[in-house]
Amino acid sequence: MKNYNLLDWLALSLIIIGGINWGMIAAFNLDLVSSLFGEMTILSRAVYGLVGLSALYMAATALYSPTTTEVRRVAHS
Repeated sequence: MKNYNLLDWLALSLIIIGGINWGMIAAFNLDLVSSLFGEMTILSRAVYGLVGLSALYMAATALYSPTTTEVRRVAHS
C-alpha cells in the first residue's frame, strides 16, 4: 500500500467531504456546505474549489503513480 503524505490525506479528506455533501444533496436536498457557510459566499466557494482541486490532484496521482504505470505497461505488452 502506498504511503500517503499530508497533501494526499488532505485531498482524500476533502473528496470524502465533497462526496458526502453530494450524497446529502441527492438524498435530502440538503447542501451542508451552503448550510454552514452560506449560499455561494466566498467561504463556501473556497470549499467547493478545494474539493475540486483535491479531485484533480487525486486523479493525477492515481494516473501517474508507479503501480498504475506498471499495470499499464503489462497490459500493453
